[in-house]
Amino acid sequence: MTLRLDDKKQIVDRLTEVAENSISLVAAHYSGLSVTEIESLRKDAKQTGVYVKVVRNTLARKALDSTSFKQIQDDLTGPMLLMFAQNEPGSAAKLAANFQKKNDKLEVKAMIVDGELLPASELKSVAAMPTRDEALSMLAGTMLAPVTGVARSANEVVASLARALNAYAEKSEAA
Repeated sequence: MTLRLDDKKQIVDRLTEVAENSISLVAAHYSGLSVTEIESLRKDAKQTGVYVKVVRNTLARKALDSTSFKQIQDDLTGPMLLMFAQNEPGSAAKLAANFQKKNDKLEVKAMIVDGELLPASELKSVAAMPTRDEALSMLAGTMLAPVTGVARSANEVVASLARALNAYAEKSEAA
C-alpha cells in the first residue's frame, strides 16, 4: 500500500510523540506471525501499558532520530515490530518474553532501557526487573525488617517474663 506524504508525516509525528513519552523500547522481527497472533500481542500490550506498532523502518528511523531511542536505528532492518513501554521500564521486555514462551517466531533484536542500548540476549534479565510497586514493596520490607525484629525481641522478653511468673505462681500454688 502506498502512503501519501501527509500519511507518512502523521505516522512519524505519532511515533515520535510515543517515543518521547516512553521509558524503554524493544524492537523485534515479527515475520511468520499471523494477524491473529499479532492482535493477541497487541491485546496483552494494551493491558500492560505497552504501545505496539508495526511501521516501515524508514519512518521509524525518522521518528526515533530526535528521541532517546536514536541509537537503535541500525537494528531496524527487516519486518520490525516496536514495543514502547509507557509506565514500567521492563514491561515491554516482559511482554516480549511472555509472548516468546507461546510463540518462538517473535525474535527480539535490540532494546533500549534508560537510554542504554542492550542486545537481545539481555531480554530475560530486563523482563525480570521488578515493577515500581514491587520495588517499593521490597524496599518497605527491607526497611521494616529491623523494626519488626526489635518488636519481636521486645515481645519475646515480655512473653518470657510472663511465662516465668506464671510458672512461679503455679509452683507456689502447688506447694
